[in-house]
Amino acid sequence: MVDTGNKKLKYDQITEELREMILSGQIQAGDKLPSENVLSVQYQVSRHTVRKALAILENAGYVYAIHGKGTFCSELARHTKSSKNIAVVTTYLSDYIFPRVIQGIDSVLTDEGYSIILKNTRNSRSREAKILEELLQKDIDGMIIEPSKSEIYCRHMHLYKKMDEFQIPYVFIQGCFSQMKDKPHILMDDLKGGYLITKYLIDLGHKNIIGVFKADDSQGQNRHKGYVKALQEAGILYDPERIIWFYTEDRTVHPYERMKEMIADGKEMDGIVCYNDQIAFEVIRALTDGGLKVPEDVSVTGYDNSQMAAGMKLTTIKHPQEKLGETAAGLLLELIQSGEDGKGKQILMEPEIIEGSSCMRRTV
Repeated sequence: MVDTGNKKLKYDQITEELREMILSGQIQAGDKLPSENVLSVQYQVSRHTVRKALAILENAGYVYAIHGKGTFCSELARHTKSSKNIAVVTTYLSDYIFPRVIQGIDSVLTDEGYSIILKNTRNSRSREAKILEELLQKDIDGMIIEPSKSEIYCRHMHLYKKMDEFQIPYVFIQGCFSQMKDKPHILMDDLKGGYLITKYLIDLGHKNIIGVFKADDSQGQNRHKGYVKALQEAGILYDPERIIWFYTEDRTVHPYERMKEMIADGKEMDGIVCYNDQIAFEVIRALTDGGLKVPEDVSVTGYDNSQMAAGMKLTTIKHPQEKLGETAAGLLLELIQSGEDGKGKQILMEPEIIEGSSCMRRTV
């Protein structure tokens, strides 16, 4: 009985000492641990006792064994101590929204002593996967992620599961993959935003309203749903022929070209709801090139209230850019400090119409 107790104390001692060496960085992720024979001599115990200690560490995720090669320190060890590094992954760093979103994130994290590792995916899912793989090799305490093409099925779920396994908290912003709706995320209420801006045109007497929406992210899909809801409430028949869908890759070409085609075909229109301010700019360019005036002939709305919108005096939806960043950073810090996974934590930011001079009341 005494001997068994001593053995238990011994393997507890081995476990704790190896764990301390891992946490302190003396043993790094990927390093090979001393062999069972070496450890048994070092601690003057049997190999069976050493195996029990290593099994405890393996079950806790600190080490992994490769048959015939030995036991190695796992990547989990890299994330078990505070690094004061937060990764922020966006689709486009130069995007007209994200500089201010990042400012909001930075203002909160800097005050708490954190540094930001900034990455951009260019809205490519393969690039997002590579960035996640890279970040999993770094010392980070958490991530704020704008998912790439969030409306399309995510094929790198294993990387997010690895983040869960490593207990790295993360918060989605601007979108969320359909398989991960229970993960913490902060979004604009884009359905409501699409509804408000479409209803605004309807209330001004518009009946032939074109919609221009992005197909491969959840913002575009939800803004379209809001557009449909407003039409239905007003008793206006939804016509799929009045919708221009575009994808990330053709955003600078397709909306302009398709709008020019509609004008050439004599498509009846008195108002246009655009996915965002950038698309509104292309639409207005197409209308102008097609001989139509804004707002005299056609009213145009945007979304995001960017500097571009101010320059065009565009009626748009306000995007709380800095507040969204601040809220995301605050939520992530809450998850880091509490150790919770944030399941079910979802925040919707309220949309608000900003009136410009790009819309005009229509008379019956």
